[in-house]
Amino acid sequence: MRDFIRGVSYLGRGFAYWGRRPGLMALGLVPAAIVGIVFLAGLIALGAFLPTIADALTPFADGWPSVWAVVMRVAVGTAVFGAALVLVVVSFTAVTLVVGDPFYERIWKAIETELGDTGAEKDYGFWRSVGDGVSLIARGIAVAVVAALLALIPAIGGVLSALVGIVATGWLVADELTARALTSRGMARRERRWVMRPHRARVLGFGVVTQLCFLVPLGAVATMPAAVAGSTLLARSLLEGDAA
Repeated sequence: MRDFIRGVSYLGRGFAYWGRRPGLMALGLVPAAIVGIVFLAGLIALGAFLPTIADALTPFADGWPSVWAVVMRVAVGTAVFGAALVLVVVSFTAVTLVVGDPFYERIWKAIETELGDTGAEKDYGFWRSVGDGVSLIARGIAVAVVAALLALIPAIGGVLSALVGIVATGWLVADELTARALTSRGMARRERRWVMRPHRARVLGFGVVTQLCFLVPLGAVATMPAAVAGSTLLARSLLEGDAA
C-alpha cells in the first residue's frame, strides 16, 4: 500500500511544476485541449444515441416482458458506455502524446536536466511515439471489450467491470507515459516491462490516479502536463530506487 501511495505522489509532484515552471507546463495544455474537445464531443454523441444503440444490440429482448427488456438494455447501454470510457482514457493519452510530442518533449527534457545527469541519450522520436500510441490503443480496445463483457454479469457486473477497467487502464496509462524516459535510456518495450514489474503497486498508483483525473470534466487537459512531469519522476524512481 505504501508503494501505491508513493506512485500517487508522483502525479502530485508533477502538478507542483505548475507553480515552479508555469510557462513550460502551459505548453502542454494546447494539444490536450484539442484532443479533449474532440473526445468529449464523441462521448456526448455516444450518450445521445445510447438508447438507440442498446435497442439495436438487443433485438432478442423485443418479445420479453417490458421490465426485463429495460433491465437488459440498461445493462447493455452501461456496458457500452463503460467500455467507451476505458477506450477514451487510453486513446486520449496516446493521441495527445503524439499530437503534442514537441511540447511534452520540452517538459520531459527540462525535468531531466533539472534532476541532473540521467543517461537519457537516445532520441525517443515521433515515429516511436506513434508506434507506442498504436500499441496502447490496441491494448485499450482489448481492455474495453473485457470491461464491457464483465458489465453484463448480473448484480456484480458493474462494480467488477469498473474495478478491472480502472486497474488495467491505470497500468496502460502509466506504461505509455513512462515510455519516453525509459526508451531514451535505450530500453526496448520488453525491457521497460521488466523494469516496471517489481514496482507494480507504484506504477498502478500513478496510473490509476492519473486516469481518474482524466475522467473529471476538464481534468484531462490540466492533468496531462503534470502527468508527463510526474511520469518522468516515476521512471527515474524505477531505475534509481529511492534516489528520485
